Amino acid sequence: MKVLEMKSERLLAYYENVRRQVQIDKQTGGEFRFAGEGMKKYAEQLRVEMERRGLQFSPIDWDD
Repeated sequence: MKVLEMKSERLLAYYENVRRQVQIDKQTGGEFRFAGEGMKKYAEQLRVEMERRGLQFSPIDWDD
């Protein structure tokens, strides 16, 4: 499914799931097992679209 075609609620849910997984990865050793480069690119697409729509969300902290 294309990001532009997603409902706002779905965008927020997908982004929040990625954000939570990044937090879990950090808590369990710091290396991104789930959230690799492909997931970062996907999350960036979601972020850009959410900003375009003016949605409020908590940003993902990708720093190690």
